[in-house]
Amino acid sequence: MTAAVELRDVAKEFPGGTRAVDGVSLSVEAGTVFGVVGHSGAGKSTLLRLVNGLEEPTSGSVLLDGQDISALGERRLRPLRREIGMIFQQFNLFRSRTVLGNVLYPLRLAGTDRAAARARAEETLEFVGLAGHGGRYPEQLSGGQRQRVGIARALATRPKVLLCDEATSALDPQTTGEVLALLGRVNRELGVTILLITHEMEVVRTLCDRVAVMEDGRVVESGEVYEVFARPRHATTAAFVRSERHSEPDAPLLERLRARHPGRLVTLPVADGNPALEGLSELLQLHGVDFTLVHGGVGEVRGRPLGSVTLELRGRPAAVEAVVAGLRVPGPVEAGAR
Repeated sequence: MTAAVELRDVAKEFPGGTRAVDGVSLSVEAGTVFGVVGHSGAGKSTLLRLVNGLEEPTSGSVLLDGQDISALGERRLRPLRREIGMIFQQFNLFRSRTVLGNVLYPLRLAGTDRAAARARAEETLEFVGLAGHGGRYPEQLSGGQRQRVGIARALATRPKVLLCDEATSALDPQTTGEVLALLGRVNRELGVTILLITHEMEVVRTLCDRVAVMEDGRVVESGEVYEVFARPRHATTAAFVRSERHSEPDAPLLERLRARHPGRLVTLPVADGNPALEGLSELLQLHGVDFTLVHGGVGEVRGRPLGSVTLELRGRPAAVEAVVAGLRVPGPVEAGAR
């Protein structure tokens, strides 16, 4: 597949020496959903502003459909920007304009004929589930409806790429799910490439094909979403994954579990291609060890199982040690050993 967006060793340094983006290289394939996750100050928002041309890189190249936008002047960049839609955390709607007026705005800026613009705006509002709401004003809408207007406005000019800046952070969980489902339709049915930034791994788990994790302006890990969730390599990634999975006991819960279960507690990952639970029954029988399931949870990431279970093992110390040694799990299995 061809890259819709590509960053090649991009850096952005602001006056005073602040280096918000530091040597980032990424390739977002056309027709995919790519997430960039990181804590506040990691450089995510600056990265997005580099992609839409609102910031110029200090060094490196930003390419859209193979064109280096950092080498284009404002006049040549303007038509290329029409191929990029943008949605925001706080919606950024014109309160003085109706819903229809907000969606018409980018079409009128693009010089679209009035009748054609109205037809396109109404078509887009229908796609996002707001048919019949064109005459209302943003203040009359719920947060989820306002974000749908923002998505309709971003789609009005039929962009090839949609940039999402924390698009669900201001929404409640149910509305977040509805907006993510809509963005999934945008990707599948319209073929729009989506590049989103977020600090919520739930967004990445639900929507993205690939993800990059940023810290201090750098990409510390990237890859296919399931692989990153199942086998995080960097400490920052592992912390994000643990916050989303909710299946590994944190320190306070582990303390309570140990108070109730005096045996040895071990946590086993559950994932595709991970043999952690294979042969467990035979191992337990072989060494005469009993167990109790004390905590865990298994969900899905991109349709594949992922989670963990925490067991209490009871028996002679040497037998329990033999079971733990026989578990085919990379890294520590002792509950809380991270």
